Amino acid sequence: MIGIIDYGAGNLHSVLKAIDRLDYKTKLITKPSDHDDAITKLILPGVGNAKVAMDVLNETGLAIYIKEQVANGTPLLGICLGMQLLLETSEEGNVECLGLIKGTVPEFKEMVKKVPHMGWNQVMDVQNHFLFHQIPQNTDFYFVHSFFANPTDEKDILGITNYGFAFASVIGNEQVMGVQFHPEKSGKYGIQLLENYCK
Repeated sequence: MIGIIDYGAGNLHSVLKAIDRLDYKTKLITKPSDHDDAITKLILPGVGNAKVAMDVLNETGLAIYIKEQVANGTPLLGICLGMQLLLETSEEGNVECLGLIKGTVPEFKEMVKKVPHMGWNQVMDVQNHFLFHQIPQNTDFYFVHSFFANPTDEKDILGITNYGFAFASVIGNEQVMGVQFHPEKSGKYGIQLLENYCK
């Protein structure tokens, strides 16, 4: 069973439908007491503001719940804002995040010509990670974001995308992973990535 963290994120139901289409059972988790021992993996979706999201996660106890589940060995996939929340701090509201991966989330600002970074862009797999199984190198995925992940350790960068400069568009390790793009809106290869995670 795949547990999907529900903190009011805008893309929650599109992620839920995508996982359901893959024939995996899902459960929405709006508070720690919603936990089910049948849950083997977690997904943290996200659209919106980092500070608002962290306020909800902290107020509901979900931030602690997520950290405890990860500490117990449960895999976690963050999507878009959900990926950024995996890091230590975000400039969006100058907020402390989950701290599951070392690094920060700066704003694009003057680094690029146009903000937000919106539309299709290529992702290069730099570590042959299992998330990219059966996905061609430099496949296009759908992005919408104004902030980006800046991991401290290069080993935590799994995929990179160029938008005026190369930034980490996929981060993580074998247990905690994040993708900046929206796999649920990225066609067959986005669905393939979700299936690779769920498997």
